[in-house]
Amino acid sequence: MAKAILEYDLTDPDDRVDHLKAIKANDMALVIWDFVYNSKKGMEFQIQEYNYDACQVLDKMLEIFRDSLDEHGIIIDDLMV
Repeated sequence: MAKAILEYDLTDPDDRVDHLKAIKANDMALVIWDFVYNSKKGMEFQIQEYNYDACQVLDKMLEIFRDSLDEHGIIIDDLMV
């Protein structure tokens, strides 16, 4: 069995951000998976139902992505320095 131990100096700002990225990796993967596999289905219906133009589609897709980030507790500004 292989093991890996990651160590972070949580008093160092860069290490704190790296630590946060590591503990949020699963949530980020879930957001990406949800966006890739579920967003298209929902948007196809909305495009037809509401006759969205290209800008409305883009705005709606970004809204869906932001909602998914919020749902998983991911704050992008906290992950990027």
